[in-house]
Amino acid sequence: MKRARWLIPCLIVVLALGAVGCVKGGAPGEITILPQQNTGIWVTGQGEAMAVPDIAMLSLGIEARGNTVAEAQIQASEAMDKVMQALKDNGIAEKDIQTQRFSIYPITRWNQDEEKQEITGYRVTNMVTAKIRKTDEAGAVIDAVAQAGGDYTRVQDISFTVDDPTPYYEEARTDAMEDAKKKAEQLADLAGVGLGKPTYVSEGAVYLPPTSRDFYEAGAVPAPAPTTPISPGELKITLSVQVAYAIV
Repeated sequence: MKRARWLIPCLIVVLALGAVGCVKGGAPGEITILPQQNTGIWVTGQGEAMAVPDIAMLSLGIEARGNTVAEAQIQASEAMDKVMQALKDNGIAEKDIQTQRFSIYPITRWNQDEEKQEITGYRVTNMVTAKIRKTDEAGAVIDAVAQAGGDYTRVQDISFTVDDPTPYYEEARTDAMEDAKKKAEQLADLAGVGLGKPTYVSEGAVYLPPTSRDFYEAGAVPAPAPTTPISPGELKITLSVQVAYAIV
């Protein structure tokens, strides 16, 4: 009867938790929960793939200042219309142009005599992101935008990526699994045991680092100026997997 009294709640705990052990404690009715140990050989594999970027993401726009909001807005609107037209004239589709930020802020200065901030004008900023699908034309696009927007032009940065990273993920994933198997084989050999089949596989986060170049405020660019040199370089795509192998 005593054994039955502690066995029944122990069975309930096992059915509810599934991954723990249950034994009788020192006192009647006392139950001790024991965590179940992970078994097998657990390893983490690392894989990578090199990709040549085929997309350039250009962050650009205009900034205008005026004594009134209306004056600043008119200047900004006219300059932005020219910038947008320059993008379209250089093969950038409208669907690949997205507004990133639009803001209107007062320009202030400290009035020493009256000991307070006073508004001296207003600043209007309109920034967009343009997707350039021909990376070798990125420099020409930047030059065209700077020429169109003149002193109102602002080019923040340019970054590079790949339009379809799937093939590179697959390459890195294959590399990661091979790396995991090599590590597991070495561990099994060192431990003097046989390596069985994988019993658990989990993919970690994929890391696709952005490559970017920062720019300063751009002014008017003369027509005969040389094309701005832009080099996309390469991207290293990394991926990790965690694999558990059975011991045989």
